[in-house]
Amino acid sequence: MTTVEYNSCADLYSDGVYRFILKNIKDRDTAQDIVQESYVRMWERVKDISYEKARAYLFTTAYHTMIDHIRKNKRLSSMEDSYTETHDESPGTYNDHKEIINEAVTRLPEIQRSAIMLRDYEGYSYEEIGDILKLNESQVKVYIFRARTFLKQYIGSLDLVL
Repeated sequence: MTTVEYNSCADLYSDGVYRFILKNIKDRDTAQDIVQESYVRMWERVKDISYEKARAYLFTTAYHTMIDHIRKNKRLSSMEDSYTETHDESPGTYNDHKEIINEAVTRLPEIQRSAIMLRDYEGYSYEEIGDILKLNESQVKVYIFRARTFLKQYIGSLDLVL
C-alpha cells in the first residue's frame, strides 16, 4: 500500500472504526486511542497490506486492540461505569427508543455485541465479520441470531413495564 492509499484509508474508514469502538467502549478518549493505535499498527505493516484489505485489517486490529484494553483494565472498565449509571434511573424515565436499544446492546456478551454491531451498524457481510472476529460464518450467524433474540426479548419486556 502506498502513502496516498494509507491516507485515503484514514479519510474513508476512521469514522466507521471510531463508531464501532465507541459503541463498545463508551469512552471517547479510549476509543480515539484505540483507533489511533490501529492506524499505527497499520502503518507499521503498510508494505504488507493491500489497499483492498485495508478496511478489514483496520476493523480487525481495532477489535483486538479493544479486547486487549478491556482485559487489561477489566476492573476500571468504563462499560461497567456506564452500566451502573444507566441503572440509577428509574425504568419509567425512558422516553427514547435509541436509549433503550443502547441499554439492551450493552447487556449483550462481548462477542454478540461486536458481531451484531458489525452487521447491523457497519453493514459487514457474515464472511467479513468472521474474518474480523476470527470466527467461521456459521458461528457469526449464531451469535447474531442469539443477540437479536435477546434484544427482542429485552425490548419486549420493557414494553410491558412502560
